[in-house]
Amino acid sequence: MAARHNRERTARETTVSDTDFYVPDLCRVRAVFMLVVTSELMVLVLSIVQAQSHWIDWNYFGLLSLFVQWTVLTSAALICLLRRWLSTLTIPRATAVIVAIVLLDVLAFSLFADSVIHPRPGVEAWQGVAKKLLLALLITLMVLRYFYLQFQWQQQRESEMQARLTALQARIHPHFLFNSMNTIASLITINPERAEDAVLDLSELFRASLRTGDRLIPLSAELDLCRRYLAIEKLRLEDRLTLDWQIEEGLDQQAIPPLTLQPLVENAIYHGIQPRPNGGTVKIEAYRKGPSVYLMVQNPRPAPDHGGHNGNRMALANIQSRLHALFGEPAVLKHSHQNDIYTVTLRLPWQTASGNGKPATRSE
Repeated sequence: MAARHNRERTARETTVSDTDFYVPDLCRVRAVFMLVVTSELMVLVLSIVQAQSHWIDWNYFGLLSLFVQWTVLTSAALICLLRRWLSTLTIPRATAVIVAIVLLDVLAFSLFADSVIHPRPGVEAWQGVAKKLLLALLITLMVLRYFYLQFQWQQQRESEMQARLTALQARIHPHFLFNSMNTIASLITINPERAEDAVLDLSELFRASLRTGDRLIPLSAELDLCRRYLAIEKLRLEDRLTLDWQIEEGLDQQAIPPLTLQPLVENAIYHGIQPRPNGGTVKIEAYRKGPSVYLMVQNPRPAPDHGGHNGNRMALANIQSRLHALFGEPAVLKHSHQNDIYTVTLRLPWQTASGNGKPATRSE
């Protein structure tokens, strides 16, 4: 029983899912285009080698291009149609099936081409077919090996990125802990219910800062965290803190790295509200424009003599690093001053967060 259990577990571990299949999705135009271009370059090299008295034998080039493109496109179409089933197989079995598909395709087109375009005696014809099959086998194995190495490199890159994201996220620690504890202590005898709510909000904040497994969460969860943080600060700052929420509907499932918006709100309190005797307004805005979602946090411009600018820049650099690692170039973070208002703007690609913390399919 133990041996059987181990075999089943090994089979499950070596089975690849549809999203993690090592062969690129040949249903995509870009992947097919790259296959066509690569195969045509290979045909060009073979035509140059085949030529005797000229640089290239154009007749040979045309016929070989026709044969190779037929084979490449039909094989890619078959693999595309069978991709979901292939992704349920182990990597060796999936490789064997793909090789068999390509070889059968080459065999069918070789027999057709030899019978129609250039008929030859039986033995000589089969020798030509055997050469084509051998060449197709070698090229297919080389291409699949390349795909597998690319897949392994991508997996390694994902692991390194996850480790880097975890390290970056672990550096985020709300510095308002002691102020919050003092506020809670003062409320215990005056208003124990509000003190209890504040403790629950504080625990949620630190639970989020310690939870490093989620790469992406829904925007609604991040906004809820911001509301909990601001509820605690409202107890401390009272009338000095005014909040202005402008959240467009339909953005609840927008994907965002955890603890991205909350540190910006925290900086707005620490640098823009706390140093001012009369306080001010923190504005939090979220809206979608085309393929992007914009998040803005505004607060009164900090006084020139107020310290802590290094910590502000460190938080912005931290968030920028996480956004770049997860979304690449489409994600942008910038800050600006205008009319004594300090604004931090986030631009994220419009996509929803799936249950496993990975980006789901992009919505149009």
